[in-house]
Amino acid sequence: MTKDEEFVGENPTTPIVNEAEIDIAGLRAKYAAERDRRIRDDGNSQYRRAAGEFGYYAKDPYTPWKEREALTDFVEVLVIGGGFGGLVSAAKLRQAGVGSIRMLDEAGDFGGTWYWNRYPGIHCDIESYVYMPLLEEVGYVPKRRYAPGEEIRQHAMAIARKFDLYRDTAFQTRVTSLAWDEERNHWLVETDRGDAMHARHVITSSGTLTQPKLPGIEGLETFKGHTFHTSRWDYGYTGGSADGALEKLADKRVAVIGTGATGLQAIPHVAASAKQTFVFQRTPSSVDVRANRDTDPQWAASLKPGWQKERQDNFLRIVSGEEYGEDQIQDGWTTVPQLQRAMITGKIDDSISAEERERTEELLDFAKMNQIRDRVDSIVEDPATAELLKPWYRYMCKRPGFSDTYLQSFNRPNTTLVDTADFGGVSKVSETSIFVGEDEYEVDCIIFATGFEVGVSGVISGTMPVYGRGGVQLLHAWGQAGPQTLHGFYSHGYPNLFHLSSLQTANSANSVNFVHILQEQAEHVAAVIAAARQAGAEVIEPTLEEQQAWTASISELAVDNTAYLQACTPGYYNQEGKPSGKSNAFGPGPVAFHRLLANWRETELAAFAARFAQVNA
Repeated sequence: MTKDEEFVGENPTTPIVNEAEIDIAGLRAKYAAERDRRIRDDGNSQYRRAAGEFGYYAKDPYTPWKEREALTDFVEVLVIGGGFGGLVSAAKLRQAGVGSIRMLDEAGDFGGTWYWNRYPGIHCDIESYVYMPLLEEVGYVPKRRYAPGEEIRQHAMAIARKFDLYRDTAFQTRVTSLAWDEERNHWLVETDRGDAMHARHVITSSGTLTQPKLPGIEGLETFKGHTFHTSRWDYGYTGGSADGALEKLADKRVAVIGTGATGLQAIPHVAASAKQTFVFQRTPSSVDVRANRDTDPQWAASLKPGWQKERQDNFLRIVSGEEYGEDQIQDGWTTVPQLQRAMITGKIDDSISAEERERTEELLDFAKMNQIRDRVDSIVEDPATAELLKPWYRYMCKRPGFSDTYLQSFNRPNTTLVDTADFGGVSKVSETSIFVGEDEYEVDCIIFATGFEVGVSGVISGTMPVYGRGGVQLLHAWGQAGPQTLHGFYSHGYPNLFHLSSLQTANSANSVNFVHILQEQAEHVAAVIAAARQAGAEVIEPTLEEQQAWTASISELAVDNTAYLQACTPGYYNQEGKPSGKSNAFGPGPVAFHRLLANWRETELAAFAARFAQVNA
């Protein structure tokens, strides 16, 4: 066992619903009141980007800068992004016989979000056997049920070595422009390193959990102490490692702002090491049992070929409401799959009316959240602190959290919980202190556990402009109507350009395990490119009619959970209390989406590629 995630108790359990013991009206009123305490008029505008004068928060602290010559050569496939989406794409292309592949990433090595996030206590919150892709291909079984971040990062690097991806990868490189060359039928790719590369096909998988965001706190720039974001952890200041023991904090008063998934993991190590720890919380997370443990070597030795896909599919079927047989996972995600219908679209129980289904799910939700709140009382010794740590909202209003050490941290005499709900967060920062209302907290260091710009890739933000046929920028082509794609991957007028993303697909919000979703996307895109190569098609893109039909189906099948999200406490799931309406994800859910893609590949892909071979000829 590691010191940061000792096994405590059993797996999270499904609560027993006793309607007579549930105060439905009282809980609804309490949830609404707690939501109203936290709503801010500025919504997402309360955050600032780690750019400009705050750009240093996004700098790479891990890999020294390396100069290199500008690249002007040609490759068959260029993959933007060195996280798991890009890695699986390149691996599948290698398996299809594509030798000419280049990968680009702003980081100094492979790993994506696991390259950047190395804070103490970091682990995946999805079982590692289903989270870490290509385990069988690499020949690896994770050492723990929920793997630590460094093991995951090393696995990303192992994938790159296995498929010979290091040889032609340009790290520390940001794409500044993609422009389609109509005469030569390929893309011109320009970067901040002066590159002007050429590529037949481009795959973008630049991720949405790499760019840190900061709270727009008044006076932050005046603070004279030390500050950093958890995704760029400063071990030079704290000492220690991802396993903890942050010995340089022994004489420091440390503030941690943020109590989401990152805070749950990092705060116990800060609390165990610092002279004084102040945890600034706007909204408490739900914190269920983690129950991490070492991998059973006998179980690992018994695994048969195909075991990982079977396990991944089992997990996805459970959380998507599909038939699944045996629950192979049996953790906090799979014990209450009914509650996840609010965010994870999929098959629903249509044997009862919608009204009865909502009532049954709400009662189960209340019972589960009562169970989580009771756990707080059973662990936290101070009643006032325990009350502040209780989450008052529906189960899927925020991504559920799991930890066997976080709540215990507040039993330490050196750890103080500061609730900021009535002030909309921290009020201001001075040269020496953090203020919440009129209360002042002198600190030496501020650590921001405030998350990332979610769902904002370079394509969507415009920081990586894309110019297709006729020089038309992709964002202008989409205009106010929003994304226009076939299957979420490619658009008419932008040949040979493929997106791995959350647009018009099964996305991160309706899947839980986004790496599995990216893996399915990568396999599909690789199959399309391989079919084009086999057919001799230099250029491949959907027709306007195919694109319009898919976009119409997305709209028709979209699930509208606005009412649910509006009732939630603010967070990134509901755009800080201002949900934007129907999702642009594939409404029937990820399992149905993957079935659709597999059927399309089997029945239509060959003809699709052959059509373009004739045009190119």
